[in-house]
Amino acid sequence: MESPMFCRQCEQAARGVGCDVMGNCGKDPQVAALLDLMIYGLKGVALYASKARELGEKDQEIDRFMLDGFFTRVTNVNFDPDDIARRLQKCYQMKEKAKSLYENAYQKQKGSAAPQLPEGPATWHPAGDTKALTDQGRQYNIFTWHQNPDILSTIEILIYGLMGMAAFAWHATEMGKEDEAIYEFIHRSLAKTCDPQATLEDFVNLSLECGKLNLRTMELLYEGHAENFQAPEPMKVNLGTKAGKGIVVSGHDLPMLEEILKQTEGKGINVYTHGEMLPANGYPGLRKYAHFAGHFGTAWQNQTKELPDFQGAIIFNTNCIQRPAGEYTDRLFTWGEVAWPGVPHIEGHDFKPVIDKALSLPDLPENPGKEILVGFGHEAVFKVAGAVVDAVKNGAVRHFFLIGGCDGAKPGRNYFTDLAQKVPSDCVILTLACGKNRFNRLDFGDIGGIPRLLDVGQCNDAYSAVRIAVALADAFQCGVNDLPLSMILSWYEQKAHVILLTLLHLGIKGIRLGPSLPAYVSPAVLDFLVKNYDLGPISTPEEDIKHAVGA
Repeated sequence: MESPMFCRQCEQAARGVGCDVMGNCGKDPQVAALLDLMIYGLKGVALYASKARELGEKDQEIDRFMLDGFFTRVTNVNFDPDDIARRLQKCYQMKEKAKSLYENAYQKQKGSAAPQLPEGPATWHPAGDTKALTDQGRQYNIFTWHQNPDILSTIEILIYGLMGMAAFAWHATEMGKEDEAIYEFIHRSLAKTCDPQATLEDFVNLSLECGKLNLRTMELLYEGHAENFQAPEPMKVNLGTKAGKGIVVSGHDLPMLEEILKQTEGKGINVYTHGEMLPANGYPGLRKYAHFAGHFGTAWQNQTKELPDFQGAIIFNTNCIQRPAGEYTDRLFTWGEVAWPGVPHIEGHDFKPVIDKALSLPDLPENPGKEILVGFGHEAVFKVAGAVVDAVKNGAVRHFFLIGGCDGAKPGRNYFTDLAQKVPSDCVILTLACGKNRFNRLDFGDIGGIPRLLDVGQCNDAYSAVRIAVALADAFQCGVNDLPLSMILSWYEQKAHVILLTLLHLGIKGIRLGPSLPAYVSPAVLDFLVKNYDLGPISTPEEDIKHAVGA
């Protein structure tokens, strides 16, 4: 019997192969089919938009829709069939707009009608309602992308990279940070996946170029955050609650958090972060709000265990939502690209429904919690760079471990806790993204006043980790691969995937990845990565530490 779905884009791929009955993320076959159709529709947009760009024409609405469409497809973002169906109708409108852009530009420059593109994504029409679109989407799962398994693998690597980069770019556009080169690459590279003559080498090169453009994307995102909220500074964050009404914000989006802080001023509501919003507590421009009360809970995969205990209003502003528990569905909202069936979605930036809900709910208890440090972005680290370099030169700091990335529920992730705990006491741990929740509440002490655990921030802040590594290499007049630095990364979804492409673009070797390797990487492609980048799986904490420091 034909499988109702097949998806292997995230680390939770069933049996290490792919989800073919239900997604381990919570995605059902209907949502899977609609999201497959989204990629197919975006290919049609890209085909026309890339050709229009070659003729000197572009359109901001089309460009930004590509970010929306890709972000919708990221794991743990959109689970609402009707919402995705509406976005597919918009995708068709953007395809037709891009088609007109191309045809008009061609007519203007060449004086004749533009050549028609072959049937396929360029001629796609949406089937109709949500059910019809679902049936249509079932024709376009990943195995229709290419018949050669190795080329298919490289196409998946590219497309999942585009998804992650688009998510970062989406956040950057909120703050007016855009770059024409990013849009040009998105259209050109996705259009290339429709070329039957494209080779494995083409897609390897495009994937590395994706890593390059993602570095620029993350730079723009960092600039937007720093300009709007000031660069992160080391600050203590309280993990308890204050007496009074409360709203908890989960996700990654800082501008949206500030809007909630502005709209709740003077209303007797305390605002808390959750999940990957934790690093928001390190931005002075956000901490200036007196009712920004701290952080509640741990990582995204624990939300159904933790959020029932938060008696205030809850809102998710980007990815990492999972099936809500019944105990808090009645006080839950979504915003941005996130959608869940039956959960109220806030359009725009009027958060009155969330505020009204918070005011109607019981007060949270006074429950002071542990305090932890956040805010070690690259600018903060640069301020103590001299002390760090001296500590390495005099032997006080022997090695650096970058232990970070995505967290998740799959067994095997305790490895990262064990690894952090077993890192020798004369070594410094850099961490970022939600993987830090495995160990960021532990006490690692310091080395001569330098904290042994430096929290660089969100996955959205990976640019800072790259800047720190490059700055260390400059300080020691060597390459990044020659530093006393080991990168041991956890991954879950496509933002982590594209960050890895950025590290490969930079030529960084010896990365260890876990808890498992991507199911979409074919044996031949994996062999290429091992031979050229020494990329490999994690083993045991003891063995990986021994490999890093030699003892």
